[in-house]
Amino acid sequence: MAWERKEVRELKPNRFVMIGEEPCRIISMTTSKPGKHGEAKARIEAFGIFDGQKRSMVHPVTHKVRVPMIDRRKAQVLTVMDDEVQLMDLENYETFELPIPADFDDRLEPGKEVYYIVGMDRRKLTRP
Repeated sequence: MAWERKEVRELKPNRFVMIGEEPCRIISMTTSKPGKHGEAKARIEAFGIFDGQKRSMVHPVTHKVRVPMIDRRKAQVLTVMDDEVQLMDLENYETFELPIPADFDDRLEPGKEVYYIVGMDRRKLTRP
């Protein structure tokens, strides 16, 4: 299982939540007061981790939502191709290829260590 269930009231900014089928980082969260016939609701604004799209959702604070398990890992650069980089995980020595984000410029060199995240069976470079 790559996710767990939590109540909306347990979520905080800079944590993760699933909106639709996309893992997202929460950027803001506001809650309303309970009404005469209803319960308090929370509005969550978030950015998709892998696609960068802004998403939002509104749920009662007692509603259970999915929270993805996101791992931050370290890897070593093996080779740099045109728009991809081949990496080797420093824990289990697995090799894989990832696309190079636009903000990395020319900071990737063979032998250098970088950080990446893994979540919902997807990977993304985060910082050199």
